[in-house]
This record gives sequence, C-alpha cells and structure tokens, in this order.
Amino acid sequence: MEELVVRKNENNSIINKVLKYFLRGLVFISPIVGTIYIILMVVKWVDGLIPVGVPGLSLMLVIFNIVLIGYLGDTFIAKPFFKVLERAIRKIPLINFIYTSINDLTNAFFGEKKKFDQPVMVNLDNDDILFKPGFITSTDLNDLGMEGKIAVYFPHSYNFSGNLYIVNSTKVTKLNGNTSEVMKYIVSGGVSGSLGAID
Repeated sequence: MEELVVRKNENNSIINKVLKYFLRGLVFISPIVGTIYIILMVVKWVDGLIPVGVPGLSLMLVIFNIVLIGYLGDTFIAKPFFKVLERAIRKIPLINFIYTSINDLTNAFFGEKKKFDQPVMVNLDNDDILFKPGFITSTDLNDLGMEGKIAVYFPHSYNFSGNLYIVNSTKVTKLNGNTSEVMKYIVSGGVSGSLGAID
C-alpha cells in the first residue's frame, strides 16, 4: 500500500514537471511564433494587394515607394505639389474629415511635432488612490474657456484606441521616462516597458 502511494506521488511529480516545462516552453515560444505569424500575415496581405508572383517582393516595393514618397516630400521641388494636393483634399467635405483624422494621428506618432512625447501620471480621485498614466496632447485649452485644464490621452491596453480626458493641471504629474517605454507599459497592461521616475 505504501509502495502504491509512493508511485502515485512520483507520477504526480513527473506530471507536474512536464506541465511546468510545457508552460515555460510556451512562454518562450509564443512571442516568437506570434511575431513570425504577424509578419507572414502582413507580407501575405501586401502580396494580395500587388500580385507580382514572388512572395515578399510586393512588401519590398511598398516600402521602397513609401521611402521614395517621403524623400520627394522633403525636397523643395515636390513640396509645393504635395501642398496643392493637400489643399485640394481638404476642400472635399467627407474626404477632408477622414484625411485630417489620419494625418493628425500619423503626425502625432511620427511627425516633426509629435504629440505623445509628454508622459504623465494623472490622479483621478481626491484620496490619492487611483492614478492613470497617459500623454499630454494639449496644455492650453483657454480657447475652449477651460483655463487651468489640459488634455491627456489615455491609450487602452492591448488595443489601438484610447480616451481623451480634460483634467485639472494640478492633478497631473510629469513622468521622466522614455516615451516609447511608457506607451509599451500602458498598451501591454503594465506587463512590459516602464514608466520611469516621477518628476
């Protein structure tokens, strides 16, 4: 009887070890497989847009053309053309709304006047219990009649969306951290990245 109990305990121990190693392997391999899968899906999607017969060549063509347009957009010859095109787009009612929304969003992340470069911690209650990290997008709301208020954008975790809050500037504490690390921290739900020190 004792021998049976010992064997049962040994079997449970082996099963627990196998399960532990399986979960550890899953932790190691999931990000790699996920990254490869997303890259392959992007390549496949782009290959579907421009069918050239060679896998990955369409993506290289798209990247090359984006770089070329970026280069031309920076030259004094093409700048007037892009400005005329932008003015024409802004005159069309519905297309103007879509274009300006996408333009403002891309400029906020990648443009010369980046908007998500001031990470902050906002105190959301009066008891110093609830805090939320975000990014200042506007420090002057006087034209809205909201003196002393600022606009703070709070990205959602595991999502490409967020909320814009108008908060009292006294509730905001600047974070002395790398912007991309703070964004990674928020989007990952606090799992990766870091907030840095509070100024």
